[in-house]
Amino acid sequence: MFRLNLPTADQALPGRETAMQISNRNFINGQPLQPPFADGLSTLVFGMGCFWGAERRFWQQAGVVTTAVGYAGGATPNPTYEEACSGLTGHSEVVLVVFDPAQISFEQLLTVFWESHDPTQGMRQGNDQGSQYRSVIYCDTEAQLAQTMASAETVQGQLTALGFGEITTEIRMAPTFYYAEEYHQQYLAKNPGGYCGLRGTGISCAI
Repeated sequence: MFRLNLPTADQALPGRETAMQISNRNFINGQPLQPPFADGLSTLVFGMGCFWGAERRFWQQAGVVTTAVGYAGGATPNPTYEEACSGLTGHSEVVLVVFDPAQISFEQLLTVFWESHDPTQGMRQGNDQGSQYRSVIYCDTEAQLAQTMASAETVQGQLTALGFGEITTEIRMAPTFYYAEEYHQQYLAKNPGGYCGLRGTGISCAI
């Protein structure tokens, strides 16, 4: 059974103090997965369903330096994949995107996000059901947050015109990002035939 409500801090699994051990090397380009990142780079966190396909969508963008998958938005420190999938951590499956603003703008990344999934589905994405699959944007700066809120209003107009409901994307400043297990990192580069359930809505939103 899928848990569709987020647990409170008292209800969430206890987790652990030890962070997930990963190689800190992007499988595709060798760039680091963990900070510190090079001067001039920016970061933000997206969640739009299963993080395998979401990560691939962003690493394909010119100007994205590195990506990593993990868990964020919940109460359980350093969760495992199995714990996140239980719905008892409150976390969403997310992608950390590290990008060069001189090569790709924040607005362009928002366009990729809005066009690549259905942000109106609540605690699911397609056939993937559960709170870990909810749509989220976790911003690194107040300027990003303001731009994101404005973009959501614009996108809502297009979605409404196409018969979709209200956007359910959780938009806020970035909470702690917990890295997922090594085998999840750049999964679809390591396993090209792996599962990807991303489906857009047909909107076009050059923000």
